[in-house]
Amino acid sequence: MDHFRALVADSNGEEQPKLAIRSLTAADLPEGEVTVRVAYSSVNYKDGMVGILGRMVKSYPHIPGIDLSGTVAESSDSRYRPGDEVIVTSYGLGVTQHGGYSELARVPASWVVPLPTGLTLREAMILGTAGFTAALSVQRLEDNGLSPGNGPVVVAGASGGVGSVAVNILAKRGYEVTASTGRLSEEAYLKELGAAHVIHRDELTESERKPVRRPQWAAAVDPVGGKTLSYLLSTLQYGGSVATSGLTGGIEVETSVYPFILRGVNWLGIDSVECPMELRRRVWERLGSDLKPTMLSSAIVNEITLEQLPEELAHILQGQVRGRTIIKLG
Repeated sequence: MDHFRALVADSNGEEQPKLAIRSLTAADLPEGEVTVRVAYSSVNYKDGMVGILGRMVKSYPHIPGIDLSGTVAESSDSRYRPGDEVIVTSYGLGVTQHGGYSELARVPASWVVPLPTGLTLREAMILGTAGFTAALSVQRLEDNGLSPGNGPVVVAGASGGVGSVAVNILAKRGYEVTASTGRLSEEAYLKELGAAHVIHRDELTESERKPVRRPQWAAAVDPVGGKTLSYLLSTLQYGGSVATSGLTGGIEVETSVYPFILRGVNWLGIDSVECPMELRRRVWERLGSDLKPTMLSSAIVNEITLEQLPEELAHILQGQVRGRTIIKLG
């Protein structure tokens, strides 16, 4: 592949970068042991922050995209050979190093995960960082004692990428799931994913400050943060856990020691970026087997082209994206 296309962000000294599709060569790629012909990438909130707002980028020009799946083209690492199907997500991909919005990518071998049995390259990107984060949340909740017999589980931000996948995984595993969303027009979609109940996000927001409230949930998946997280902590059952992975609702969380010392609740931080490779591989393997969502289909997936990507990045920042959006590159 002498030339390949990529979506490139460039700032030219401006506060927000401009996005354009460019023709590049392998010489434009960073150093790394593994070169991948990219088949698919995906759209995440973080990609919008990088590509539209210019957050976290250290230098330009820059190729965004924190996820990719594809086939190894070249490798100087003996663990990977040309033709191997692989996944790369998180670490510095698409932030400190050129990312997945490119037909060709080069990455450190330490970032690469072999495609698990049970997943296709397309399905891997339907999951992507959002799906991995949802699965890691479920893994951590169950490691802390959660089981379907403990009681209902609430998923905040349920219409988004992490939330949609979490709803489907939990429902598949036999949990009674309540899905919270700011768009009740998505009720049918969320029930198709397996939600037993759908509520408006305002029901998970404090009307008055209380350190603890009536216990409602055995656990919560929280990609939102902010006031929603404050409310969730105050409404967990004794010994319940909340797995927090996002901040779309803000970074400030008002709470007290009461939920922790009176009800023994667990606040679990979910980090998909620097997640250790041993755990990362184990979660991806489970996503190909017992944690594999049942609805890796049109109900949750919007497939677009590279040309449509800038508009979709703007949409995800505005909270207008349902489920998962993937980009076909190969």
